[in-house]
Amino acid sequence: MSPRAPTWPRMFLTAALLLGGCTQDASTPESGQEASGNTLRKLRAEADRVRKGGAPSARPEAEPEQEARLAGLAAGMGETAPSKLRLPAPNDTVHVDTVAMKLTGLESSHTVKGSSGKTGLGLTTEDLFLRVELVTQNVGKAPASLSLAGAWLTDAKGQTYPLARDAQAVAGTKPLPATWAPEQRTEVVLLFELPPEAVQDDGLALVVKGAGGDVRIPLR
Repeated sequence: MSPRAPTWPRMFLTAALLLGGCTQDASTPESGQEASGNTLRKLRAEADRVRKGGAPSARPEAEPEQEARLAGLAAGMGETAPSKLRLPAPNDTVHVDTVAMKLTGLESSHTVKGSSGKTGLGLTTEDLFLRVELVTQNVGKAPASLSLAGAWLTDAKGQTYPLARDAQAVAGTKPLPATWAPEQRTEVVLLFELPPEAVQDDGLALVVKGAGGDVRIPLR
């Protein structure tokens, strides 16, 4: 079961107008909030550089049709509002160690935009961004450590899709928690990038790694 190849060359960074390609530095491994923070700093620096008259960063050549489609999506041409998806039935509460999790929202879109404090930044993909909303609570009597930065999606064919770190950095509502105090209740947003057909896959599920092993949360 191997992760899907990254599609960063097909993703655009937008800062009010279409800017250069969005890339991810893979030379040194980063994880969790550190990676998200570094990514956001790079995106902001790129946006500031272009606003001051600099040329957008170069990106790999793409087919004219693909360029036109991405440019149109980034500019909002033919783009409808994000699509809210039906939650699975049943939608049971799932426990990852002592942290109870329940799916509260699913939404797909070609573009994600910066939340408050990140105005002007956005990402557009030819695939889809899937926004997964969860409400979580530590039902144990001791603090619980759990990394959601390593969560991923999997479909019926076993294809996997890791957290879209660039999108998470730009459009995540707040940093992902790493520790839950006893009875702590937290709303969490996770963002993934995947093909449209995968969004509709009947076997699509969120997988979270806990101390007791991998836990699946059905999304379809």
